[in-house]
Amino acid sequence: MSDVYAAKPWLNHYDQSIPKKLEYPAVSYAEALQKAFQEVPSRVALIYVGTEITYRELDGLSNRFARFLIETGCRPGDVVGFHMPNIPASYIGSAGTQKAGCIFTGVSPLLTAEELAYQLNDSGAKVLITADLLFPVVKQAIGETGVKVVVVASIFDYMPQDVPASPPDPIPGVETLGFKDAIASMPADPVDVKVDPGAACLMMYTGGTTGPPKGALLTNDNIVGHMTQLNAWLGYPMGEHVAMSAFPMFHQAGNFMVMWNMAMGSTNIIIPNPRDLQFFVKAMETHRPTMTVNVPTIYLELLKLPEFRALDFSGVQFFVSGAASFPAENIRQFEEVVGKGKVIEVCGMTETSPVIVALPLHGVKKVGSVGMPVCDTEVKLVDPETGKTVPLGEPGEMVARGPQVFSLGYHDKPEDTAHTLRDGWIYTGDVAVMDEDGYFYIVDRLKDMVSVSGFKVFTQVVDDALHAHPSIDLAATIGLPDPKRPGSELVACAVVLKAGSAGDEEMRQDIIEYMKKTVAPYKVPKVVRFMDALPMSSVGKVLKRELRRIMQEAP
Repeated sequence: MSDVYAAKPWLNHYDQSIPKKLEYPAVSYAEALQKAFQEVPSRVALIYVGTEITYRELDGLSNRFARFLIETGCRPGDVVGFHMPNIPASYIGSAGTQKAGCIFTGVSPLLTAEELAYQLNDSGAKVLITADLLFPVVKQAIGETGVKVVVVASIFDYMPQDVPASPPDPIPGVETLGFKDAIASMPADPVDVKVDPGAACLMMYTGGTTGPPKGALLTNDNIVGHMTQLNAWLGYPMGEHVAMSAFPMFHQAGNFMVMWNMAMGSTNIIIPNPRDLQFFVKAMETHRPTMTVNVPTIYLELLKLPEFRALDFSGVQFFVSGAASFPAENIRQFEEVVGKGKVIEVCGMTETSPVIVALPLHGVKKVGSVGMPVCDTEVKLVDPETGKTVPLGEPGEMVARGPQVFSLGYHDKPEDTAHTLRDGWIYTGDVAVMDEDGYFYIVDRLKDMVSVSGFKVFTQVVDDALHAHPSIDLAATIGLPDPKRPGSELVACAVVLKAGSAGDEEMRQDIIEYMKKTVAPYKVPKVVRFMDALPMSSVGKVLKRELRRIMQEAP
């Protein structure tokens, strides 16, 4: 390893309260969670549309769910699928699954019946927990899978007003029952299941950008270790935070957010629909979170709302942003409203539980940087072709190792595991630059880089420049084949304009002239397409593969 990375310059810029080396408890996540039930039983664990569920009540409900799984024949290591928005059953079921020693796998509600069947078969799920609104898709898919028990939760379950759920329709050969009915007759006393800390507790699927989705296996050690890292990084106390996030639990960022905050006795404000920004604003006003975790697009959409800008943010200690780039200019605009220095950018991936690097809570927050390696995490940047480390200030693929990095690899995918995980180091596919202080800056994904006559164009650099244009609300850059130069690409950008701006030829030329003054000539977009919206994932991340398809098919 090059001395520049071996020297770990980031350690000199850690907050003073952060130890250089941490001790990690050898316990399962279920054991770590039990601490919250014992220490803050009367604290509110969940807030859902006016309903409050305490940790004492959550303990009993999750015990009932664990016993239900055991009664259905689930044993430690069996997989339970969760196919629903964030509703109380998601939180109760998550805790109960860990108590039973089973493996939680998140299943996106946006999947088609064919995609749902693929993931259930690939994971080997025995039980599926779904929501009433999603049951029609489940009925189409379930006959093609090995799932024998389907539990249907209602979005009205645990609301203040008692709205009885209709029993789910029967499915031939599959036991179907309502969530509250499934646990009603189960004892609420603790289960006695011993779980190896090294055993898998999560199977979280990646987006499948390079082939079919893959189930990343994360162990109890990964999750408990990652909680230990972030508790130290943020000075996170037991039983004091009020946490709020629009991340869904089928996404590892949202899932870890929930698991971590439940284990730390935080009050969790449930956001069932991440696109309902008015609900989000009202919940912030009413319940006054102390921390939030979201993708940048959520923050930027909130910033457009006068009612959000009018909120009192004095009680919010920090706003975590991850899963996508938060343009530097937009961070400055956001912090003008919520408070300077309150945005903590992080970067990571499903396979790393998820955080690798983060900005410090109190130290210097370099706008545009995704931060430094968190406690006991090593990071280096390598040339993707030679595997050798790159000099300081040069771009390279980010590779990392630490207690949060998955060790079991992808479920039943040894070749993918060998490609991504090498000698304990995970090859992230992110291209980054490190400065002399050990702060990292993401410049692209390897698969998104554009090659212009041999010159590498990092699309993140172009995106950031575009976002600084006064008429642009959102932009994303891709590469399109250059018909005049085989093997070369054209820099192409899709642009969503701010209200009141016209997407005409004059605006197109204005953007191009602006970019000529801002970036090197070979980085200037040759194609500018105006769009009403960019294709987004369920968590608000621009889908550049889908955008590339759209722009290639455009006349």
